[in-house]
Amino acid sequence: MLMLLDTPSLYFRAFYGVPESVTAPDGMPVNAVRGLIDMIATLVRDHSPTRLAACMDADWRPAFRVAAIPSYKAHRVATDDGAETVPDALTPQVPVIEQVLDAVGIARVGVPGYEADDVIGTLTARASGAVDIVTGDRDLFQLVDDAKPCRALYTVRGIRNLQVVDEAFVGQKYGIPGRAYADFATLRGDPSDGLPGVAGIGDKTAAALITRFGSLAALLAALDAPTTAGAADTLPRGARGKLAAARDYLEVAPVVVRVAQDVPVPELDLTRPAKPRDPERLVALSQRYGLDSPLNRLLAVLS
Repeated sequence: MLMLLDTPSLYFRAFYGVPESVTAPDGMPVNAVRGLIDMIATLVRDHSPTRLAACMDADWRPAFRVAAIPSYKAHRVATDDGAETVPDALTPQVPVIEQVLDAVGIARVGVPGYEADDVIGTLTARASGAVDIVTGDRDLFQLVDDAKPCRALYTVRGIRNLQVVDEAFVGQKYGIPGRAYADFATLRGDPSDGLPGVAGIGDKTAAALITRFGSLAALLAALDAPTTAGAADTLPRGARGKLAAARDYLEVAPVVVRVAQDVPVPELDLTRPAKPRDPERLVALSQRYGLDSPLNRLLAVLS
């Protein structure tokens, strides 16, 4: 089984879940580093993946998404340099996380111009067997596929109480076909990502429309078709006006909402490491940042 880690989602969760009082010997906060290491140890212990990849944001706000919808994540842009707004205490921990992953030997995958979600989508598409995606981001629910099988392990309740998201979960939670999450999310929008959605269409109406028509493409085809009173494929009058007003948005939104599955991810060995790739480097990192306990736990479950 291949386990794909939405690493930014996990280290943000670790940062807010572990007190900043957890520090290195020199006083630098390492709460996100220690928290992430413990998360990975728990995931490996509980789910025993044979392959493992830590997927990264090489670009947290890709140009192709901003070109389609300029408001995409615009509220998270730092005013001084255009970078993502990140807590000051987290910023210096991200390079440490990367160094630790590399020294342990867990494949760390990021591709310029793409988000971690896109790397996850591509590796999922390439995988020939079962895939577990560990994330706190509902956007990745669009990848669940019972036939593959691919499921999301959703961290909303914590890493030890993961919600297993499959097509049945998506259908029950949102009232839509299990593979239709991306189209549903396009209609309703997502303020946390700066996606406006269709004005006047909330969760219930979005779910009803996607369930009735099956996909956003079919919905737009119905919008363009001549109206025929009483026809099963005719849009409700109220929805028709709202969708027509949002037509420009609906034409470009799928580029933003849908996870890319054709990213040029290099061929990598994703085999779960049984021993550290660089033991000397790992010892140095452990001593520098006070990581003996969490690294010992991780190495124990990996071996």
